[in-house]
Amino acid sequence: MRIRCISLRKHARMFKNVFGSGFLVRTAHVILTWVITLILFLHDTDLRKQEETGELTLPVLFVLLVLVSVLLYFAVSLMDPGFVLSDDCDLQFTLGIAEETQDMIPQTTKSIRLRRCGHCLVQQPMRSKHCQTCQHCVRRYDHHCPWIENCVGERNHRWFVLYLAVQLVVLLWGLYMAWSGFSHAPTWQLWLRTNGVLLGAAAVVAVLSLTVLLLLGSQLYLVSLNTTTWEFMSRHRISYLKHCGVDENPFDRGTLRNLWGFFCVWEPVVWEHVYFKQGNEPI
Repeated sequence: MRIRCISLRKHARMFKNVFGSGFLVRTAHVILTWVITLILFLHDTDLRKQEETGELTLPVLFVLLVLVSVLLYFAVSLMDPGFVLSDDCDLQFTLGIAEETQDMIPQTTKSIRLRRCGHCLVQQPMRSKHCQTCQHCVRRYDHHCPWIENCVGERNHRWFVLYLAVQLVVLLWGLYMAWSGFSHAPTWQLWLRTNGVLLGAAAVVAVLSLTVLLLLGSQLYLVSLNTTTWEFMSRHRISYLKHCGVDENPFDRGTLRNLWGFFCVWEPVVWEHVYFKQGNEPI
């Protein structure tokens, strides 16, 4: 019965995600993506030139990459980011410790003190936070992204970074294709009249490219440190980080191990264990 209830709640949440407030944002994103792609094919760009000469490899690869970026966008947007659903058996499974084991944890300057969320009334595992927009606590909360109208958390964070990487490749490729489509004209007025639509599309792509580049760069930097956007911006207000020094991160296991753990380790991490071990305080 319990499993069935959790399953029903997940389906209800997905239905809300698809047709909720983010519906307009997602629709606008998809329309803008395919309109710009259509503009690149309608103007005299390298895409159109190769299509007209029967060399379809480049146009097909470009369209497939755009399609992959759209599918990744919806996957990240509709995916459960790691909502904390209950605080009994699920919490014990997440922490990796049973009730009788909790008493064996040494009482030190660092404590595992679990907070109870005042909004959804569940006990929050370490590194989780309640999102006011989603109205749920999210495990390893990074931030709420208005672009995807969803939180970025434990379950969809690596997919979010992958989406940003693919999206950046699409945008830079599209910007190059737009540049290849500008035609010459004797006057500026005639040039703007001829290339106005393509210029507008290129301007949008350029702004989005810069935005995605900065976002991807910041995400990779934080991942390499094994910290989150929330922890980086609000460490002075987070109970388990307030006592740490400015350059101290209890979750940092070295750049290579941080990147490997983020991209290659799919099992849930018990952050309470990492927190204590990094402080050389064995559990």
